[in-house]
Amino acid sequence: MRIGLITTRKAPGREGSVMIEVADQLARRNHSFESICPEDSLIDLARVKVEHDLYLLKAGTPSALAYAGVLDLAGARILNPYGVVTRMKDKVLASRILADARVPAPEAFIASDARQFGPLLSEGPLVIKPYVGGSQGRGVQIIRTIEELDGLVSEQDLMFAQRYHQPEGRDHKIYRIGDQVFGVWRVWPARTLEDKLGEPFELTAAMKEITTLCGDAFGIDLYGLDIVVSGGREYVVDINTFPGFKGVSGAGALLADYIARILDR
Repeated sequence: MRIGLITTRKAPGREGSVMIEVADQLARRNHSFESICPEDSLIDLARVKVEHDLYLLKAGTPSALAYAGVLDLAGARILNPYGVVTRMKDKVLASRILADARVPAPEAFIASDARQFGPLLSEGPLVIKPYVGGSQGRGVQIIRTIEELDGLVSEQDLMFAQRYHQPEGRDHKIYRIGDQVFGVWRVWPARTLEDKLGEPFELTAAMKEITTLCGDAFGIDLYGLDIVVSGGREYVVDINTFPGFKGVSGAGALLADYIARILDR
C-alpha cells in the first residue's frame, strides 16, 4: 500500500531517524513510503486528490495542516485523524477536552489583553503560551508579577495561560504507541544528543491512568504527553499528536508495526 508522510523539510542532519527506520521497515513489507512537504511548492487546491492509502500527519505547520484538511475533505485516511489533530493543537479546545475527561492538568485561561490575567497572579505564577502552534518552548513565558504583563502582546489576538507548577526534577515525556506506553526523563532545555534522548523510566500507575484518560478523551492511541510532577501531583502540561519518540527503544519497529496494523484494518 502507499503511505504519504506529511512533513517539513529538515535541515541536513536533522531528519528524524525514527521515521527513516519506519520507512525502511514498511518498505520491507512492500509498502511504499513518500515524504510530502506542502511548504515546498505552490498547491492548487482544486487539484489536491487522494493518492495514498494512508497519510501520516507528522508536521503541525499551517501549510501541513491546511493540506491535510483538504485531503480530509477528499476522504483521505489520515493518522492521526485531521479533526483530532486540530483539536489537540488548539490549546483552548484541548484544555477543555482534558478537563471534561478529568485529566489532571493546570488551570487554563484565555484573555484578549494580558492585563486581564493580573488578578490570577495572587494565587501564583502563570505560563503564557501560543494557543495554537508553538514548539520547543517558543513563545512560552513564565509570569510572576503584574509588571511582567505590561507590554505583553500576542500575535494571535488571543492569549492563553496555564497555572504554573514548578517541576520537581526532570520533565516526564510519555509516549503511547497502540497499547504500549513509555516514559522518558528529559532535561530541558536539551543541549546535547544525550539530553534529547533522555533516560527511560517506568511509569507509575497514576501516569499510566493519566495517559489512558488522555487517549480516550481524543479517541486515539498514538501520541505524546508532557507531564510535570509538582507538590507530589502529576499535571499534563502539553500533548503532542505525533511526537518524535526520542528515547523509546525500538521506536521505529514499534511504529512500523502499528502503522501496518492500521493499514490492515
